[in-house]
Amino acid sequence: MKKLKGKFGYGIGAIGLDLSYGLFYSYLAKYFTDTLDLNYWFLLLLTPLARIWDGINDPMMGTIVDNTRTKMGKYRPWILIGSCCNAVVLSLLFTNPGLAPDGLGIHIYVAVFYVLWGMTNTMADIPYWSMVPSFTSDPNERNIIATIARTFSGLGQGIISILTPVMLPILSVTMINGEKVADSKGYSTWAIICAIALIGFSSLSVSRTKERVITAPTSEKFSFKKIFKVLTSNDQLRIFMVFAMLSNAGYYMISGVGVYFFDVVVGDPSKQSTFNLIGAVGSVLGLAVVPVLTKFISRKRTYQTSLCLVLAGFTGMLICAKAQAYMIMNFCYLLASIGVASMFVSQTVFLADIVDYGEIKMGNRAEAITFSMKGFLQKMAYTIQTIILFSGLIISNYAPRSAEKLTYTQAEQNTITFMMIICPIVLVTLSLIVFSTKYKLHGEFMENITKQINEKHVEFKEEV
Repeated sequence: MKKLKGKFGYGIGAIGLDLSYGLFYSYLAKYFTDTLDLNYWFLLLLTPLARIWDGINDPMMGTIVDNTRTKMGKYRPWILIGSCCNAVVLSLLFTNPGLAPDGLGIHIYVAVFYVLWGMTNTMADIPYWSMVPSFTSDPNERNIIATIARTFSGLGQGIISILTPVMLPILSVTMINGEKVADSKGYSTWAIICAIALIGFSSLSVSRTKERVITAPTSEKFSFKKIFKVLTSNDQLRIFMVFAMLSNAGYYMISGVGVYFFDVVVGDPSKQSTFNLIGAVGSVLGLAVVPVLTKFISRKRTYQTSLCLVLAGFTGMLICAKAQAYMIMNFCYLLASIGVASMFVSQTVFLADIVDYGEIKMGNRAEAITFSMKGFLQKMAYTIQTIILFSGLIISNYAPRSAEKLTYTQAEQNTITFMMIICPIVLVTLSLIVFSTKYKLHGEFMENITKQINEKHVEFKEEV
């Protein structure tokens, strides 16, 4: 019971992280285009340029975490510091200080806080997920820990996806055609509420989690040479980066373009709340897929099954969208969400396995550096989403709804439908191919690595 409480104490921190994460990745683009009226070409360039800095900052933060030594441990201090900083930045990012929408000032303001959000999110996200392999080397225990953490992560995402379409009009004051629509005040107030919750959940998690030290401490300083060595020496980490980035980008297309889809194509933004609610139910159901299926089939088959569920759901969504059967489309999203949730659980476990593989192959675990790649690949997946999204908006000559424009063109509707459903199908299919042909950390090969890790850790404990 005590161990279970510890696992739940750890997992609850994911709620706060995903409140910030979900608001940023699912609603920031709509806020930029429809509320701040920013230049689309500027937005198209901003995201990939920010990733250049993330490529330096994320592994740098991983190294800092690896070398942190405090009475609280090496992970928990950074979770708390990073969450507080990220909460402040999130509030400011969604708040316009009164700058003109077409001026240079608002574009500089957005660019600065956009980059700062990525940095502060990294400060909390990397140490949080890096704790998974430090708890235990037992694969079944890791499945449980990852599942619990992903459950709370899904809850955070669910709060954002279900409540945001409802809360934004309530907190806003702008009226179009007799209806309240999301405006700057609504976004700012909702972001501040989420920021306060982020600090609360992170503080609770830190206070309820006890770090375990099962490996020898490191004292290496940050160096690009070390990061380069980890990336070049750990071939499975590189492969993981590719297939996880592709599948995550497919999911982000749904969550990021969805706010446009229900406004432009469906014509009723409030229906997104029902769509996301059904998706949240699927996410909860999907968390049971990995623990259940791994009792009967291998991890490899379990992950392939997850991706096939995603593809089946997306394909059904495409058929329903063409037939304008939006209610049935919701239940296709339920199936896809089951696959997405189990996919994320497996990916968390894969990273823990990759840490073990790296220790055997290189003699160095590099936990935080390896897990920093998780945050970086998610940002790269988001970059793929934003490049496709803003390119589509430019090509279709998208313009937000206003008192002068109450309907959308057929080109806008077709382009957004394509980005919402067809692009995810392509991205997830490519991910499945890469995973099935290149990833090898499963079966007897992984069992041998786990055996060596356990023997090595026993020797370390005996020396201590």
